[in-house]
Amino acid sequence: MFKVAKTQHVLAVNDFDAAVRYFTERLGFTLNNTIGGWAFLQLDDFHLMVGDCQGEVPARDTNNHALFAYVNCEGIDDLYDQYRKNGVRFNQTIADKPWGLREFGVETPEGHRIMFGQTIGA
Repeated sequence: MFKVAKTQHVLAVNDFDAAVRYFTERLGFTLNNTIGGWAFLQLDDFHLMVGDCQGEVPARDTNNHALFAYVNCEGIDDLYDQYRKNGVRFNQTIADKPWGLREFGVETPEGHRIMFGQTIGA
């Protein structure tokens, strides 16, 4: 029977060390391992691979296509407050949306964007 064990997003970055620092120091990811130009990171059940891909088009230059993940979560207000204190760059402040989610969006220095959302009332 088919079952998804986990999902893992993959990002190409130009400044590998700075990207790993941003994900760990600002966004609270845990660095599980680095090998061969790849960093394996985790934020609870959100898994991420960051690849050292110097010379690739920066995510910020892809405009709206730089959104690489939508994270359904709990405790969104606590996370938002933590990120605000950590100096995270927001591309969307926290707000209740008419589609029943409370959301906010963050952006990395290279322009990768993540949306976080929690069902209102959850």
